[in-house]
Parts: sequence; C-alpha cells; structure tokens
Amino acid sequence: VRVVESGGGLVQPGESLRLSCEASGFTWSAYVMSWYRQIPGKERELVAAMTAGGGAINYAESVKGRFTISRHNIKNTVWLQMNSLEPEDTAVYYCKVRPRKVDDGFWGQGTQVTVSS
Repeated sequence: VRVVESGGGLVQPGESLRLSCEASGFTWSAYVMSWYRQIPGKERELVAAMTAGGGAINYAESVKGRFTISRHNIKNTVWLQMNSLEPEDTAVYYCKVRPRKVDDGFWGQGTQVTVSS
C-alpha cells in the first residue's frame, strides 16, 4: 500500500491551504482515509476522517468549521481544505488509510504546514 501526501507549505494566519492524499495498492471495499497532524513532543492527533463511501465524516473540535475533508468519486484520493489557518495549526500532516474495521493502517510520509506571519 502506498500513501502520498502533498500540498503543504508556509502561509500567513487567515490564509488557506489544500492538502491532497492519494492511496494505492489495496483492494478493500470498505476503508477509511484520515488526516492526522503532529508537532514535536506531542502525540499525533486526528484532524479529519472519511469513509470510502463518504457516509461518515468526523473532525477534531479544533478544526470544525474551518477544515473540510472531501474525496474523489473514483480515485482513492482525499483532500483537506484548510481555511482560516492559525499558528496553532502548524504541524506535519499525515494521511492514513485503513480497512474500516481495523485500527492499524498505512501512513504517508507527511507534509509540513507552517502558519506564521
């Protein structure tokens, strides 16, 4: 299984970024694609998650109303649209794909998001 993220960068507070994640090499019919983030010295935290059919979506409280997760209808691709970015959103963002009823999954290499004036 291969997971590749892209779209990170340096932005100013209040600006937007869109992250992309493309996963390949699996045949699960029911799976979950998620975005996590991590800053040095802290645990990786869930930001947003979406099931393959798009029927279940959840967000961390800290990003509700600002971030939106969406997916390509055919490809195993999800996006994370991040609006009104704050310095506290600075982190390495990781994409994870897993079978729906299994906690373990596959991670991408991460993409750095820095929000700073």
